[in-house]
Parts: sequence; structure tokens; C-alpha cells
Amino acid sequence: MRKVYLDHSATTPVHPEVLEAMLPYYKEKFGNPSSIHEYGKVAKVALEEAREKVAKLFNCSPYEIYFTSGGTESDNLAIKGVAFANKKKGKHIIISSVEHHAVLESCKFLKKEGYEITYLPVDQYGFVDPFDLKKNIKDDTILVSIMHVNNETGTIQPIEELVRIAKEKGVYFHTDAVQSAGKIPIDVGKLPVDLASISAHKIYGPKGVGAIYIRKGTRIIPLSHGGHHERSRRAGTENIPGIVGLGEAVEMVLKDMDKHNKHLKNLTETFFKKLKETVKDIQLNGHPEKRIPSTLNISFKGVEGESIILSLDMKGVAVASGSACTSGSLEPSHVLSAMRIEPAVAQSSIRFSFGRENVIDDVDYTLSVLPEIIERLRSMSPIYAQSKK
Repeated sequence: MRKVYLDHSATTPVHPEVLEAMLPYYKEKFGNPSSIHEYGKVAKVALEEAREKVAKLFNCSPYEIYFTSGGTESDNLAIKGVAFANKKKGKHIIISSVEHHAVLESCKFLKKEGYEITYLPVDQYGFVDPFDLKKNIKDDTILVSIMHVNNETGTIQPIEELVRIAKEKGVYFHTDAVQSAGKIPIDVGKLPVDLASISAHKIYGPKGVGAIYIRKGTRIIPLSHGGHHERSRRAGTENIPGIVGLGEAVEMVLKDMDKHNKHLKNLTETFFKKLKETVKDIQLNGHPEKRIPSTLNISFKGVEGESIILSLDMKGVAVASGSACTSGSLEPSHVLSAMRIEPAVAQSSIRFSFGRENVIDDVDYTLSVLPEIIERLRSMSPIYAQSKK
């Protein structure tokens, strides 16, 4: 049976070149970068070389890059680190209603600690209205956190304008860039965020490693305490093999970003065009144009999304219903709910996210099995039958 992986927003396979770069640091180059002997020096050089590579992703100084265990830790450090460091100024934080759970749960924790959290609404495409941000900033607002690209729909937020508004008020701005890193440019000279989170396993690197960009001068305190690793911002011996893998992955995706995006756009546009020709009563969720080229979130009205996922899996096609962090939940996606998509339609949504190893034959194979699946599931659905009367 043919295998087709269309869940790259959840995770990506480690690229062979990335794995090859990592392997020596599991074997002969296994030193601790804090050690002053030769083994440690070799590891330290690798650590700083990777930092320089990741800095190119943001067009920033290597000294503004700090390594973490992934996007979730980076989000936690950004939100809580800034909140605790600036609580004398204020305890008000603004986020969007479509953030990843790493941001939502961090703010939920802070709310219990006495912080005030404002959740900005979004429109039918998932966009935050800059006017809403402007009118909600107060004298005691210390941080705005709005994601660059949504992990469920692929919608690209108008970050430039949102950052400008925060800057005019002297408020720190963090963006969760986990889904945008390596897919669209993130130049902190042109997009002057104060903090940004990324994760290696979303860009063909290993799991368990990520990074956070922290602009020089940003007031933030560490969440983990111990040694003076990462210039005292994140205690703990650095994961050198993983960090080397992250650096290699960043270098790879930056090298061919335009070519890769053209390939992805061809795949997703072809897929959606042919899908509309073969399956009726479907709905694209998110903006049709202001989106990353790899991701399509589509509702198949009258069918439970989980049933589609399981049926496709039996045919060798891997897809998702939304964020990998909320798989198994019976509740409609909080992202689609915030976009005011009715619950039944939201629960019929499927996220197709393509990657660099996908080819047009993957599109054709998926479309050869999907229409029959939808037709079969709809024939058993009393909800869909009722809607057609």
C-alpha cells in the first residue's frame, strides 16, 4: 500500500543531511561544551556555529539566540519570563484567541498568578484587527503575543502592523514563529519583534530542540535555574547533537526557500482545485491567499473529521484535524471556533500539510481515495442527510 504523509505541520522527517551532521556529536564528538578540555572545546565550537546559522534565520546577532527544548519551552520562556521580569511596570498581557496552546496555557497560568489577560478576537479568516490591538493596550500592558502563522489554517497574521502599534506604546512583542520559520522570511530588522519562538522538528530537524530570539535589551528572567548555560538565560547542558541538527536544518531551508515554496504551492493549489471538482460541500478555512503555501484546512460538511482521518490512514494517507497537541479532543478546534465557524463544520475539518518530499503523485493518490471515503461517510451521516432535505 502506498504511504503518503500530509501532516508536516505536526512534524517533519529528519532530513538525511541533518542526521549526518548530528551523528558525530553522539559518538566521537560527545563532549560537554562547558568543559575546558579538547572534547569540550569541540562541542563549544559546534554550539556557536549552530547559533550563527540560526541567527541568519532572523538576520540578528548570534548573541540574541538562545537554545531550548522546543517551541513550547520557547513560548513559556517568552511569556512567563517577560511577565515576571516586568511585573512592577504592569501585569496586563494581550494575546490572540487563536494562539497555540503553549501560549494559551502559559497565560492561563499567569492569570492564576494575578495577571490580566486580554484575548483579541479574529475575523472569519483568522486575522487579528490591528485596531483591536490598539484599543486594548493600556498603561500597564507589558507584552503582546500574536503568532506569525497559524498552525491549523496556515493564515499569516499582519505582524508588521501589529508590532508597530505595540512599539508605539513601548510594549514588548513576542511571536510564535514555529510554523513560519523556514517557510517565509523572518527578518527582525524589518519585522522588529522582541521575541520569537521556533522548533527544529517543524523544519526537518530533530525533536526536542528549539530556539528563542530575544532582542538585546529585552527584560526577561530565566525559568530554569542552575548553571550559567546560554548566558544564564536557560540552565542545563546544551543538547549539542540536536542543536547541530537545528543549525543544519535552518541552513538547508534558507538555501532553497523560494524553490521549495513554489513546489508546495503547486501541490496545494493542484490538490484543492481537483478536490473541488470531485467533492461537493467543502469549505476552505483561513485566508485563500494570505497563507503559507504548504497548508490547507478544509471542512467536509456532514462528516466527522476523525472518521476521515482514520479512513485515510487505512489507505496509507496521514492527515490531521488541527493541532497535533489537541488530537483526540472531542471539542471543536478553538481556532475555527474563534473564526466563528459553526461547530458541526469545524468538527468536519481536516488539515492537509505538504512537505518537500511530497510529489504530484501523492496528490493524485490522495484524490483517488478521498472522494469515495467522503461519499461513504456521508451516506451514513444523519446530519448530512438532514441538511440535504
